[in-house]
Amino acid sequence: MSRREDMMAKKPPKPAPRRIFQERLKITALPLYFEGFLLVKRPEYQEFKHYWTELRGTTLFFYTDKKSTIYIDKLDIIDLTCLSDQNSTEKNCAKFTLVLPKEEVQLKTENTESGEEWRGFILTVTELSVPQHVSLLPGQVIRLHEVLEREKKRRIETERLPSTSVEKEKETIEDSVDLLNPMPACFYTVSRKEATEMLEEKPSWGNMILRPGSDSRNYSITIRQETEIKHYKVTSIGKNYTIELEKPQY
Repeated sequence: MSRREDMMAKKPPKPAPRRIFQERLKITALPLYFEGFLLVKRPEYQEFKHYWTELRGTTLFFYTDKKSTIYIDKLDIIDLTCLSDQNSTEKNCAKFTLVLPKEEVQLKTENTESGEEWRGFILTVTELSVPQHVSLLPGQVIRLHEVLEREKKRRIETERLPSTSVEKEKETIEDSVDLLNPMPACFYTVSRKEATEMLEEKPSWGNMILRPGSDSRNYSITIRQETEIKHYKVTSIGKNYTIELEKPQY
């Protein structure tokens, strides 16, 4: 065996991103809401540890790196008491503490923007409402609303399932996070006027409605922020999307 062949035999090929996602989904059996690098310090840790972290359902899963398929630690945050901000002496760094019934966990992000995102997603899934006091862009707020609807639906489906139906639960979760057809539960085939009426007259519809755009190829989003209704245009550009505030119609 040549040296190159010997090295290849000892070093298995790295899994493709799709394979990583499927493996993690299979192991955790929970939908992915947010992910990124976090510095984590639990009571038993001597210092902060750098993890690739995934928020799935109401659980944080910690991986040694971005390509690992098996998590090395996890933290259930469904019983979160509060999320408290901590003053950080480091520049462009966000630091906060998750206060849980049995422990307090310190989290630190690499920049303030990702810190706001983590705070937003954690509070959304634990409080089942989108926090009003986070500094996020309209597109990021829309993602929070989408995750909120998915988490509400997940909890309802979980409550309906018998505790022994593990395989059926995994199938339900897998369907809800189908990457090829990620249409959220807040999508309705309605007009701008109808979406406005739905949010104004029936709070049970939630705070956001995703609907077809006026050109039938793209989408629009209608959001209720307290007593104000706003409409956003979502335009597909290749594999990405741009979101802009729609002009008022008179």
